[in-house]
Amino acid sequence: MKHTAALSIALSALTLSFVAQADVDVNLGSKERVTRLFAYPNNCNVICFRNWTLEQTVEHYLTQSVQRDGYTAAKVAVHNDNDVMHAAISGVPDGYNKPLDALLAAGDLAYAGASKLNADGKFAYNWSLFLPLGMALENRKSVELLHFPPDYSLTQAQDYLFSATTDRWAALLTDNGIPKEQTPAYQTIIDIAPIAAPANAGKDLEGVYSYFTDYQTTMVKQLTQTGAGTSLPMVAFGAPVRAWLKQQYNVSVPVLGLANISPVSGQSVAVLGSNHPSYIWNAADKNNYGGDQTKADEAGLKVMGQDLSAACWQAGMGQKPTNDPAALLKQCTTNWQVTHKVETCTLFFTTVRNMTPDQAAAKCRTGEVSRQIKQLQKPLPEMKQAAL
Repeated sequence: MKHTAALSIALSALTLSFVAQADVDVNLGSKERVTRLFAYPNNCNVICFRNWTLEQTVEHYLTQSVQRDGYTAAKVAVHNDNDVMHAAISGVPDGYNKPLDALLAAGDLAYAGASKLNADGKFAYNWSLFLPLGMALENRKSVELLHFPPDYSLTQAQDYLFSATTDRWAALLTDNGIPKEQTPAYQTIIDIAPIAAPANAGKDLEGVYSYFTDYQTTMVKQLTQTGAGTSLPMVAFGAPVRAWLKQQYNVSVPVLGLANISPVSGQSVAVLGSNHPSYIWNAADKNNYGGDQTKADEAGLKVMGQDLSAACWQAGMGQKPTNDPAALLKQCTTNWQVTHKVETCTLFFTTVRNMTPDQAAAKCRTGEVSRQIKQLQKPLPEMKQAAL
């Protein structure tokens, strides 16, 4: 599976190198509009962490996008013409401006929602409007529906994919055959709350989602469709997101549950329910089990098996959207929870318990853990749900 994925991606990259020949000029709108949609300045508190101009900030995010789309030779230059901002992008196909225009138009909807939220006295002082900037605009493989971006992705990194959450999921995608440098194409994110906030702000963001309904549904429509007329698969991460799907599209997607939604008439999008990528840290915390390490390990192994299975489905559907979602999910769960359950165990102890590969391998051979591995497909014990 890994060799096939690598070959397919290499051929796709070669194809992109031939088609990326055009130049596009994008009218980004007024300086005021660009300032608010690009959260400018991203990281200034008297002293700017990165002392960039507005033009440099926009160039930074658009360069991230063209690189993640596979146009490695593309160049971006942003200039101000009488307070109207323009982006000249070379080395990309004709029409590359369209998905960028669509993202910024959706951003206007997000800004309107955030403005209303603030007018109602519900926008916290340490929140920032933050659109999913810098991700693949055109050559996307799958869509990830998440809760909100952590504030440090904006203030420290200026990179929407810079977070413990996205890093862990990227690692799971590589465990399923996707080369590390290609994982951004699979991680096109829609946050139901487009607000950069402290990582522990999940509970505080409850109740804000309805302010962003127009933005949310517009983004789902845009990002799940491709120019080829196919629909991209979507993974819904975490309880708040899965509850939003139920409210908005009337579908139930428990962890490793499948559903189909129709963002527009005639379109069918396969959606898989998943744990939040960071949920495993809560699930595997022995404090949730009265200090019982064995129960904590058992729960962590269960979540690891679920997460690897979900990432497997995402990788497979992303490579071939015409796959049968249910058949692929069965194949993935069998792979990680039955056939390669010892590897699942090893990955848990190396990535979550920070053991060396040798220590993890020895741990997974013990009688106690062998018993726990057999529990992979049984329900998790009751635990406190993390606010993610």
